[in-house]
Amino acid sequence: MTTQDTIRRHTIAVLVDNEPGVLARVIGLFSGRGYNIESLTVAEVDSNESLSRINIVTSGTPMIIEQIKVQLDRLVPVHKVKDLTLEGPFIDREMALVKVVGSGEKRVEALRIADIFKARVVDATITSFVFEITGTGEDLDRFIDLMRQLGLVDVSRTGAVALSRGTAAF
Repeated sequence: MTTQDTIRRHTIAVLVDNEPGVLARVIGLFSGRGYNIESLTVAEVDSNESLSRINIVTSGTPMIIEQIKVQLDRLVPVHKVKDLTLEGPFIDREMALVKVVGSGEKRVEALRIADIFKARVVDATITSFVFEITGTGEDLDRFIDLMRQLGLVDVSRTGAVALSRGTAAF
């Protein structure tokens, strides 16, 4: 496999008009061409200009990623497309709610691990905890894997939110 064929994970930020149907068009572009979306977040970022930011995590060869960016840029409601992975250092975070059911030593161990990962207890009963954790996708994966052994019963997870580092705006 050459470097041209290497599949790599990319975080792409897209600035779009905040109007009905825009997200459906972006998702349609991916599904219509068989591209996978690993993570997707969208939120309004400028109410005066009526703009939203879509963060998409996807994987592909350099050629596929370039095709995705070109095709996104051609969509009418799209103002700007940035491949954060290629444009320099960036920060990305996810959030998860993790429910763990257990008693005795498993309960104590779940609290110890949560403390190490800086997870907050947002709900507690005699037999369960719901933890809120924020970090990179890898951090959340490690926390969730550890909680599986201690009584994990449910997970709800956001997609990645990301910004480039430094002073530059979108």
